[in-house]
Amino acid sequence: MKRKYKVIITIVSLLLVLFVGAGFFAGNYFFNLALNPNTDKSAALNAPHNSIAISPEDAKEKEESKKWFKENFEDSFIQSFDDLKLHAYTLKNTNETNKWAIVFHGYSSDGSQMSKYAKHYYDMGFNVLIPDARGHGKSEGDYIGMGWHDRLDVVSWINNVISSNKNAEIVLYGVSMGGATVMMASGEDLPDNVKAIIEDCGYSSVWDEFSYQLKAIFKLPTFPIMHFSSAVTKLKADYTLGEASAVEQVAKSKTPMLFIHGSKDTFVPSDMLNEVYEAANVPKEKLIVEGAGHGGAESVAGDSYWETINNFLAKYIE
Repeated sequence: MKRKYKVIITIVSLLLVLFVGAGFFAGNYFFNLALNPNTDKSAALNAPHNSIAISPEDAKEKEESKKWFKENFEDSFIQSFDDLKLHAYTLKNTNETNKWAIVFHGYSSDGSQMSKYAKHYYDMGFNVLIPDARGHGKSEGDYIGMGWHDRLDVVSWINNVISSNKNAEIVLYGVSMGGATVMMASGEDLPDNVKAIIEDCGYSSVWDEFSYQLKAIFKLPTFPIMHFSSAVTKLKADYTLGEASAVEQVAKSKTPMLFIHGSKDTFVPSDMLNEVYEAANVPKEKLIVEGAGHGGAESVAGDSYWETINNFLAKYIE
């Protein structure tokens, strides 16, 4: 009996070791696929449900704004809470103003790709600051924060603006991962200078977004891959996929918020909008753009997109 019992224990132990080993192997694979900034993201970004259509008109506006951007930006740098050198593009308005828009880009992108949005805020009379998220563009970092550690970088950029303009009236704006970033920052103790936050197609949490993509791209269940991936993320990037929650951060916010999403978004499912909107206990509004895919609300809605933003900001910024 004892021998049989030992054999069973040995087999179970080996199976457990194999399970854990395979789990961490898979977790490391998905960490590198999703959060290592040096790996190719095309497999995920080019998946059919993640494709982002760009109209000829949108492409033309983007090219025109890129030219304007290159002729007008200045480089800015700060040190992060964990000693990374972070970069941002600064566009000072020719008309002196205390109004600042801090604009945040999406996943696997960089600040220079936000020139179209920057131009709109500039034309609305704002100075514009566009940070490169850690691990993106000219900012240092060996992992993608998905908005979580970036939320503390947001606070650093806010303080940097205030240090040179104590009367600054600041709006935080972000698209996709940038939208999640400003939502995650909303739960921090922000200075009174931050008057409003606008998020466009941000996800409810990193766990929810990655679970959705895991199923959509690889047809794999949440358990156990997400759990091992989260453990690897904690080891390599010092945060878990579960703690990186826009919903929980928005629930702590004291800043008025505008939530925007396209009804046909299949990259960040549009039902995530309801989760973050319902969690907010501040003056809030939402704009659902019918027929818009991921990051397409602005191009589909056109002038009404910016009219909604203008009307929202007019309530909180002089």
